[in-house]
Amino acid sequence: MSRTPDRDLEPIRPLAVTLGEPSGVGPDIVLDIHARNGGSLPPLFVIADPDMLSERARRLGLAPEIRVIGSPGEAGTGAGGLAVLPLVNRHCETPRKIDLANGAGTVEAIDRATALALAGEASAIVTGPIDKKALYDIGFKHPGHTEYLADLCATGSGRPMTPVMLLTGPDLSCVPVTIHIPLADVPVRLTEELIVTTCRIVASDYRQRLGVSAPRLAVSGLNPHAGEKGAIGQEDEAIIRPAIERLCGEGIDAVGPLPADTMFHKEARARYDVAICMYHDQALIPAKTLAFDQTVNVTLGLPIIRTSPDHGTAADIAGTGKARPDSFLAAIRLAAKMAAVSNAPSAAAPTA
Repeated sequence: MSRTPDRDLEPIRPLAVTLGEPSGVGPDIVLDIHARNGGSLPPLFVIADPDMLSERARRLGLAPEIRVIGSPGEAGTGAGGLAVLPLVNRHCETPRKIDLANGAGTVEAIDRATALALAGEASAIVTGPIDKKALYDIGFKHPGHTEYLADLCATGSGRPMTPVMLLTGPDLSCVPVTIHIPLADVPVRLTEELIVTTCRIVASDYRQRLGVSAPRLAVSGLNPHAGEKGAIGQEDEAIIRPAIERLCGEGIDAVGPLPADTMFHKEARARYDVAICMYHDQALIPAKTLAFDQTVNVTLGLPIIRTSPDHGTAADIAGTGKARPDSFLAAIRLAAKMAAVSNAPSAAAPTA
């Protein structure tokens, strides 16, 4: 991540890892990462069904030592093996075939990881990809993982949350201001206040959790060529520019609105730390194009640290050993780094 100090620090408490949809590649990747990198990983534990993990390991030709623990504190004891905090709701071993009976365990893992992080027993959470349709079919009411985590944190902390999605890779970091809504709804939902709130959260978390003391924000326009001064739509001048002026007045380094078609080439990226984009695909297309296997999804604006690989469940290759672990491994390492930066004495206090 641009201009972020490389702090070789360990989080003071273990990371909580969830597998996401068990019929997808989440279990494969966690087992693969443990097999290849177990000795160099930060302290962590997986909230999962130990029997399902053992069966998946056998299917993949792996023989990990799965160490069942009773509490997060046992994960960092140096006893070796893959520490697993067992689920109450069991998971079936059904790679490539969605089983709705697994949904309760998938949600349980998210709930418990979040609760442990809020209680200070886990330094961060790293979440595997979920199958939203499978969860919708069992009554899941949230648009996605990010919104659900925000609701859990709001309930646990007693204050409302505004989750912000950050996609960060080696060459580009992007934030979409609007996320999982239809493209036709973006101009209606996009407001000056939403842009200002999003950018405040980004600037604060970059300082407090990513170690960038003066983050530079490049704010995109909504319309082609950032509206051509109102000739191609009014939102850029009526909504986005006033938001940027307010941010600059607060001491936040924000520039724009910038034409999105010229924001992402190499020379342009060197001028900012994070691109603030107006809608989902405006941010995710360049992020995934530049580093599909290394980009990490980070949720900002929460009282906990959450990272996730930036890929889906890939259920079609689950259990085959073909899944690439790069993004999940990057998510683990970034979560540990963020936890270390947050706990460092020099971590800046949040301002928003």
